[in-house]
Amino acid sequence: MLDQPNAELYADWPEDRRQEIVANWNNRNVGSRIVSETDTLRIWHLSLEPGQRAPFHRHQETYFWTILGEGKSRSHYHDGAVRDADYKAGDTKHFELNDGDFFVHDLENIGDTTLSFVTVEFKA
Repeated sequence: MLDQPNAELYADWPEDRRQEIVANWNNRNVGSRIVSETDTLRIWHLSLEPGQRAPFHRHQETYFWTILGEGKSRSHYHDGAVRDADYKAGDTKHFELNDGDFFVHDLENIGDTTLSFVTVEFKA
């Protein structure tokens, strides 16, 4: 796994995205706001209107998200991949990240509905 940005992987991306992934490589804000936090977990909310985009951010703790409604998104990943996703209300995805594991990505709402996520991170 990459431990720093590799500009060659992002050559086809717009210049502003290439600069942003470098600047946000260690950004740990995985949502819009923290709504609850304890010694063992952190709960985030994230809402994106159609056309809105969450900046690049880094996931390095085990977590899951649940989406509250349907919609579509596009993400650019630190390995150069670009992936689209379709969601239905209640979709949930779990990520098991062990020591040293991480990924960096952005999230853009490419649909015509508001994307609203609840993300729960489990502190290491």
